[in-house]
Amino acid sequence: MKKIAVYLKPYWLFAVISPIMMMGEVLADLLQPKLMSVIVDCGILGGGDVTSSSTGRLLLGLFYGSGTSYSPMQVITSVGGVMLALVAVGGFFGTFCAYTAARAAQYFGHDLRCSVYRRVMSLSVEQTDRFTTGSLVTRMTNDITAIIDFIEMILRMFVRAPVFFIGGAIMLFTQNLSFGSVILCALPVLAVLIYFILRRATPLFTTVQTKLDKVNSVVQENVGGARVVKAFVREEYENGRFDKANAELRDTNWRVLMLLAVMSPVLNIVMNASVAAIILIGGLKAGVGGVSVGSIMASVTYVTQVLMSVMMVTMMFQSVSRSIASGKRVIEVLDTEPVIVSGSADRPSAEVQVSFRKVEFRYPGTAGSPVLRDINLDIRRGETLAVIGSTGTGKSTLINLIPRFYDATGGSILVNGLDVKDYDIKKLRKKIGFVMQKSELFSETIANNIRWGKPDADDTELKEAAETAQAAEFIGSFADGFGTLVAEKGASLSGGQKQRLSIARALVRKPDILILDDCTSALDLATEAKLQQALRRRLKNTTVIMIAQRIASVKNADRIAVIEDGTIRDCAPHDELLRVSAAYRDIYSSQMGTGALNGKEAAVNE
Repeated sequence: MKKIAVYLKPYWLFAVISPIMMMGEVLADLLQPKLMSVIVDCGILGGGDVTSSSTGRLLLGLFYGSGTSYSPMQVITSVGGVMLALVAVGGFFGTFCAYTAARAAQYFGHDLRCSVYRRVMSLSVEQTDRFTTGSLVTRMTNDITAIIDFIEMILRMFVRAPVFFIGGAIMLFTQNLSFGSVILCALPVLAVLIYFILRRATPLFTTVQTKLDKVNSVVQENVGGARVVKAFVREEYENGRFDKANAELRDTNWRVLMLLAVMSPVLNIVMNASVAAIILIGGLKAGVGGVSVGSIMASVTYVTQVLMSVMMVTMMFQSVSRSIASGKRVIEVLDTEPVIVSGSADRPSAEVQVSFRKVEFRYPGTAGSPVLRDINLDIRRGETLAVIGSTGTGKSTLINLIPRFYDATGGSILVNGLDVKDYDIKKLRKKIGFVMQKSELFSETIANNIRWGKPDADDTELKEAAETAQAAEFIGSFADGFGTLVAEKGASLSGGQKQRLSIARALVRKPDILILDDCTSALDLATEAKLQQALRRRLKNTTVIMIAQRIASVKNADRIAVIEDGTIRDCAPHDELLRVSAAYRDIYSSQMGTGALNGKEAAVNE
């Protein structure tokens, strides 16, 4: 918790004022039973005689001058007025305490949540996959909320409970030593009970948060993949998955609540037994003139305050246990150092734009052969390089190494002659326009989705990017054009429309390197052909690296790299590959037909 407490430092003034205000409220509350005993003993039962009460003589002397006898109404109105004044003062202190505690806790929570979010955004893809999306959402919402509640409670109860306990015990002993012995007998019973309950409950708080992670993960998977669930009629199966995760959360919560539920009735039993003991002792002593009725009433109130303060302490321990479990999960995120560390260098353009030097890569925590091995490749400025190969050969992994979504585990990757690990990572990624396989759009207008590539792009740049991406026509068909609001995850658009908007988003950046990761799969061949013509016409100096599954998509590239078993087998133009690459010929014949292949080979041989 020390690592989290530093976020409270900017709001230290509120954090200091809050317990001071609470102390004032508690002291006002502690005086009320004593004043009530004066009213009972000296006003109602004593007929105005204040000889038995030093407090009564002091207060009545301030109002009416020194004396030992006053009218009962004078005692009641004077002392009652003081009690009302103390209520007002205590109310002011309590209200101000609540304000300062809430202000400190909420601003603390804001800063902590922002810090955790920034750390999550700085983590690599492999690290966010390790945490899982559901777990990260739980940590940034439920866990941080638990910590905020704890901070707010501790600023108020940390003073309230001890002062009530100590002050109430002192006031109880001042009434009569026998009354003080009652509380000394009750406390050990409560202490043993609290210890054993919290010892068993504390580990369960961590389990509760883990079960909540699972519930969140199932919900997010099914909300995000709702169309797949419905298409395969898997609603019942997914309902079962959710029910199982939710039942595990319910059962764990139930175990915690059952443990904690024991404390309340036991506390009531101890409290009522203590009250009965005080009344019994007070009754016996009152019979021989040892204790006044007012003193017995005040003692009952004080013993209640002392035992209630013990309950407050119990709640604090419970909150501490829960917040420690949540705090550890939050700290786990904050302590996770990004494995992708930014450099600080930059380098002017070079003729060879991208170079792979004996590159090897394997995913963290996996055994067996590496995904990529012995990759050697030079891509010149302005060149269009296509990458093709069977599924699972490492095509997407290869291009993910360029913007450092992952770091190569062997060899080096150079952009403009400089190792990507030495680049300032923001400058490196600003050189690159990346269009991924899955089109990720946001709940904003079409214009703002395209401006993700370049936030300050003007309308002319938006239109130019949309025209190049073959998106201008369908954007113009919308009533609001570029101002059309896109539904969550682009649900209001077709697959091809989402892909074209993603391409426009990358093009508006005017990148030095454009990476297209199989992002035209939803386009028909005619639209894709227009797209490629527009790219060649408008991006003459841009290096284009494209992954595709269709021969028709790659055959016009300057070179085509054929990946097989995690390495580049051949890299040449389309016609040359038909002569030298058996793997490429197999792909070509499977898509274009054997007759087309024979005719092409004959033309090449001629």
